[in-house]
Amino acid sequence: MREGWARRGRWLLLLFFGSVLIADAPPAWPQPPPTSAPQEPEAKISVRVDLVNLDVTVTDARGNYVRNLKQGNFRILDNAQPQPISNFAPVEAPAQVLLLVETGPAVYLIHRQHLISAHLLLGGLAPDDAVALATYDSEARLQQPFTTDKRGLQAAIAGLRYNLGRSELNFFGGVAAALDWLAATPGKKSVVLLTTGLDDGPASRWEMLLERLRTSEAAIYPVALGGELRDPPKANQPTTPDAIRVAESFARASDNLRTIAEVTGGQAFFPREPKEFEAIYKQIATILRHTYRLGFAPPARDGQFHRVLVQLLDDKGELLGPFYAELEPEPGQKPPRKSLLPKSTKYRLFFRRGYVAPN
Repeated sequence: MREGWARRGRWLLLLFFGSVLIADAPPAWPQPPPTSAPQEPEAKISVRVDLVNLDVTVTDARGNYVRNLKQGNFRILDNAQPQPISNFAPVEAPAQVLLLVETGPAVYLIHRQHLISAHLLLGGLAPDDAVALATYDSEARLQQPFTTDKRGLQAAIAGLRYNLGRSELNFFGGVAAALDWLAATPGKKSVVLLTTGLDDGPASRWEMLLERLRTSEAAIYPVALGGELRDPPKANQPTTPDAIRVAESFARASDNLRTIAEVTGGQAFFPREPKEFEAIYKQIATILRHTYRLGFAPPARDGQFHRVLVQLLDDKGELLGPFYAELEPEPGQKPPRKSLLPKSTKYRLFFRRGYVAPN
């Protein structure tokens, strides 16, 4: 039955995207509500006081949070150069999560995944975790401000309306609007995306969002919807121009979701079946509440974007990982005396990958 549903869903999507994905005119950039006007300086608050703050989550191979780490267990690299850590504190605080849900016409065909996903997420959060709800199709809308009333949120999600017209899908604009809404929210904040990741606009809109992500302090956790419908057509299935276009669009969308997660310090998930959502949301709930906050002084006041990497050390100062390809020496160069390259990688680290230095 599941194979038959997936096959029908795939061809419905092909019929939809075959006519929509070729559209060229970009939709209007979504505007946040008047009460949540963008406040760009908030996105750079950590460097205005000459201190870069990083929220770092460390998990083991099974996704469990690693506790009891000390300041000496971390190394921060700013543009590949080690920096002294001036502030350190384990943080176990209530989460503030903006749930951004795609409500376009294509997702209506698989909207049951929305309901399953959202209910599992809310059920995995603690009573004092606050959640806000927003949706997007051609534009973004804030449906519910932050609240700890999980039942009320479940009712709001169950009553979501889907745009069944042929308006264009503005995923990148929806994410940008979500970041604008969160700019004035103090403390630790995150965005959980329930989305296909598809966007009908020009490539320039992706570049605009990428620049916005680099100055945001909100971690983003995309959960890709579509399951098996995201898979490319199999060898025994007929190949048409529409099928090729849909497959390429989903592949590009998946790459974008991974990039969004990496840049902001989140993690992207690609569940194939509804039963996988429960484990995913348990992991997200753990990450949202448990972090280590590291702070360091920016080494330069150049107004430029600095790439940041964090590595994990054992109690003797030996590097555990993770491995970063950009730390490898160029051909013919000698590795640094105290090598930055890891012996092994046993853990996973999630953190914001850069900041804009003060000018």
